Amino acid sequence: MQTARLNNGLRKATFLMAAAFIWHTAQGGQQSTEDIRHAFLVTGRKTYIVSHKDAVIWRYERPTRDGWVLPNGQILLVLANGKNYGGGAVIVDRMNRELFKYKGEQNEVNTAQALGNGNMLITEAGPKPCLKEVNSKGEVEVIIKLQCQVKDTHMQTRMARKLQNGNYLVPHLLDKEVCEYNPKGEIVWRVKTPHMPFTAIRLANGNTLVGCTIGNCVVEMNPKGKAVWKLTNDDLPDRPLKDVCGVQRLPNGNTVLTNYRAKGNAPRMIEVTPEKKIVWTYTHSQRPGIHHFQILNTNGKRLNGRPLR
Repeated sequence: MQTARLNNGLRKATFLMAAAFIWHTAQGGQQSTEDIRHAFLVTGRKTYIVSHKDAVIWRYERPTRDGWVLPNGQILLVLANGKNYGGGAVIVDRMNRELFKYKGEQNEVNTAQALGNGNMLITEAGPKPCLKEVNSKGEVEVIIKLQCQVKDTHMQTRMARKLQNGNYLVPHLLDKEVCEYNPKGEIVWRVKTPHMPFTAIRLANGNTLVGCTIGNCVVEMNPKGKAVWKLTNDDLPDRPLKDVCGVQRLPNGNTVLTNYRAKGNAPRMIEVTPEKKIVWTYTHSQRPGIHHFQILNTNGKRLNGRPLR
C-alpha cells in the first residue's frame, strides 16, 4: 500500500514538473545565439524585473511609461494616467513602498530621469507641454516650455533626457522631429525623423539614436541630420519589428529595442549587432508588448557606464 502511494506520488510529481516545463516553454523567455542572458526592467502595461536567470524577481501592480533602477537599488517609475489622474512619478523600494511621489498637473507624465543634483526630470503633456525639474520635496525648480503641437496631447513627447552638456533632448511624436533645448528653452538643434520618434539617445560620438514607433525602425543620425545607420523590418528575418518604442545602445555597440504591439509568440525585445544580426530575443506569450526597458546586467555582470536609453 505504501509503495503504491509512493509510486502515485512520484508519478504526480513527475507530471507536475513536466507540465511546469511545458508551460514555461510555451510562455517563452530569453533566447540567444551568443549565450546572452540579460537582467532588465520592463515598463508598460505590466511592470517587472527579469533576472539574467529568466526569473521575474520584482513586480509593480500599475501600468507605467518609463522607469529606471537607480544605483541604490530603488526604482523610479512614471505612472500611466487614468480617470481623473494625469499620471505622475514615484520612487519605490523593492517592497513597493513609496519613497517619493509627484502628481502630474496636466494630461500625462511621460518621462522621468534622475539627475546628478538629486532632482528629477519629468515631461508633462497637455495644453502647456513642458519639461520640469523637480527636487526631492516635489517642488518644481525648472520649467521649460516645449515647442510642439497641442491638438493631440498624447502624441506630444515621450522619452526626453537631460544631456551632459545641460541641454534637453526631446522626441516630439506627431511633429516627427527630435529637438534639443537649452536651459533657456531655445531649440539649438533639431532633426526630422522618418516616423514618430519615441526614444532619442545622444551617443558618445555625438550622433542621436532614435526609435520610431509604428514606423518600425531605429535610425542613428549624425549632427547634420544624416542617417548613418538604420534598422527596419527589411533587414531582419520574419519582419519582427512591431511598434518600436524603447531603445537602448549597449556598451558593446549592440542595440536592444522593444515591440510594443507584439502579440502571441512575437518577440517583445530584440538585440541586434551593428551588422543587424539578431543575437538575443525575449518572448513571453502571456505578457503584453513593452513600452520601455532598462538592461541592468548581462550574464550577471553589470553594464559599464551611463545607460544609453
